[in-house]
Amino acid sequence: MNEHTETVIIGAGQAGLSAGHYLAQRGRDFVVLDGNDRIGDNWRCHWDTLRLFTPALAAGLPGLAYPGPPMHYPTKDEMADYLETYARKFSLPVRGGQRVASVRRTGAGYEVRTGTTTFTCDNVVVATGTFGRAPKVPEFADRLDPGIRQLHSSEYRNPAQLKPGPVLVVGASHSGGDIAYEAARAGHPTVLSGPIRGEFPFDINRRPARVIFPVLFFAAQHVLTLRTPLGRAMRAEIRAHGGPLIRVKRADLTREGVELVADRTTGVRGGAPVLADGRALDVANIVWCTGFRQDFSWIAPPVTDDSGWPREQRGVATTAPGLYFVGLSFQWAFSSMLVGGAGRDAEYVVKHLAARTKAAAGERHGRARLGAGAGGGAH
Repeated sequence: MNEHTETVIIGAGQAGLSAGHYLAQRGRDFVVLDGNDRIGDNWRCHWDTLRLFTPALAAGLPGLAYPGPPMHYPTKDEMADYLETYARKFSLPVRGGQRVASVRRTGAGYEVRTGTTTFTCDNVVVATGTFGRAPKVPEFADRLDPGIRQLHSSEYRNPAQLKPGPVLVVGASHSGGDIAYEAARAGHPTVLSGPIRGEFPFDINRRPARVIFPVLFFAAQHVLTLRTPLGRAMRAEIRAHGGPLIRVKRADLTREGVELVADRTTGVRGGAPVLADGRALDVANIVWCTGFRQDFSWIAPPVTDDSGWPREQRGVATTAPGLYFVGLSFQWAFSSMLVGGAGRDAEYVVKHLAARTKAAAGERHGRARLGAGAGGGAH
């Protein structure tokens, strides 16, 4: 089946829905495609106890504040339901079960293919997630003893998935810390491997956070941006490494008996994972909290640089007119990675898209008038 629309948005998470909101405000013709059957399933699929690290005051999208107390930390399911409500409130044209297989630039625009439909369009907004589509696992993982249960963090739901016995959690960012803490509390001897890149200096659940968080969110929006040297340096660090411990701290992990090992997990010996110091670990489970890799190989021609990130400025592709990105890690500011920061990036992208579309329409109209004039002179 073939369809034409002015703009295709790929991804119905917070970034894609924000872009849809601004397009709808302008009365533009567009569709939002998502591989999940239900809006919000990109949140529902995370581990059971996941909560946002930012409170409700920084979790709203344009035009609809997140409901409830400002310092409530939404659960993954609450955030999923909020996104579903958001799309319904603004009557956004979301089509689920439409995972995009390819985007191809054509002479007149773009061709977007899903398993059932080919869309032709003038613009494409890629909103597939902060850190890309593909879970990142070391190449040596397939050489581990097949008796070890291996899960990527995107597959982990709760400790019931783990086999009896020790657990190695690889990657000491906030997700690794949370999962290691949960595994230890469930009675598993647990090792957390990898350098810890700092931790929040306060408890996000206590009263001082009510004063501190608004200040931090302001800084994330207006200070830590690509306009400032500090922001540019932070972007490179964030895109290359995991974040700090946030909700669960070193002291919490130590109290639960988690062994903190700064060494990375670097290889295999005798089927067992080996740390950088040469120590082999006898474990029954490994949870890879090693993040995701960018994968834009489905866009042609290629639009990424040597690092795998799109060539873009504030979400506007620099090598492919009409192609846009929203929801990238540190797209413009630290807040780009937060639910509450998606709206500003989406608004900028839609303004650029609308101006481009208007200019293109004017050029087409001008050519049509010239053609009509030339035809009239010939008769």
